[in-house]
Amino acid sequence: MDKQIKKIGVLTSGGDAPGMNAAIRAVVRKSIANGLQVVGIKKGYQGLLNEDFIEMDRHSVSDIIQRGGTILGTARCMEFKTAEGQAKGAEICRKHGIDGVIVIGGDGSYRGAQALARQGINTIGLPGTIDLDIACTEYTIGFDTAINTAMSAIDKVRDTSSSHERCSIIEVMGRHAGYIALWCTIANGGDDILIPEKYDFNEQKVIDNIIDNRKRGKTHHIIINAEGIGHSTSMARRIEAATGIETRATILGYMQRGGSPTCKDRVYASYMGCFAADIMAEGKSNRVVGYRDGKFQDFDIEEALSMTKDIDEYQYQIARIL
Repeated sequence: MDKQIKKIGVLTSGGDAPGMNAAIRAVVRKSIANGLQVVGIKKGYQGLLNEDFIEMDRHSVSDIIQRGGTILGTARCMEFKTAEGQAKGAEICRKHGIDGVIVIGGDGSYRGAQALARQGINTIGLPGTIDLDIACTEYTIGFDTAINTAMSAIDKVRDTSSSHERCSIIEVMGRHAGYIALWCTIANGGDDILIPEKYDFNEQKVIDNIIDNRKRGKTHHIIINAEGIGHSTSMARRIEAATGIETRATILGYMQRGGSPTCKDRVYASYMGCFAADIMAEGKSNRVVGYRDGKFQDFDIEEALSMTKDIDEYQYQIARIL
């Protein structure tokens, strides 16, 4: 802390998420307003090691707030997970006069930021992931767009499932977290929800629920299956064999990562980007920006990475009941 910052870099790392461009735009424009120079680092930590930099000004981030993905690109970088790669990244920052780096991504991206901080480069993390699986924050950039994209797709699958009197297993993303599945089960009126945090591997309960609903006259059945459970296609075959009801699997996949971000993702990402730019200008380092208890705040990266997060039991029961 108290290090004078003159020039910063901004990068996106890990999986892309709608709203990342809004965050980039906010970081660049607020940093410039704070009197700092800004460079964009292309393709995440790999771009840092490759010295793939672009100078950024207000004009370079015009007309991007409505775009999905990230204009800076993103990539996985195994080399940066090594001590040698991390030392090389810090040395490259010093070579180019980069005093600090703002990293937009998930937990893995934070570990990279933490490594740079230990090498003397100021770092601030922004939570960019559709999975909502970062424990220190109640909001992550991209989650709102992802659930709205998934909700719209599930509505469409429901229409055809009803017409054909089918059972539909719809697999949503989320990696090892069930938040997208939870929200979509409630929003779409799903009949069953399968998430890694609560799954007991008792497929027979789902089969019994389908049979019971059909006896009561329900002509279709929607199962929202989280990516962390997976196996939707083989599950569909087993359910059809057990129930005699035509069953189809739909895996929504990467469409949930794309598309124009919602208003919430644009606005919250902009707030977070400005917040990150301000605390970077103050000389803070090894911090993560989050949203908790109705306000934006920052946490120590080590503290943030040590936090745990689980599905709210009440919300899960609501999803099962409605």
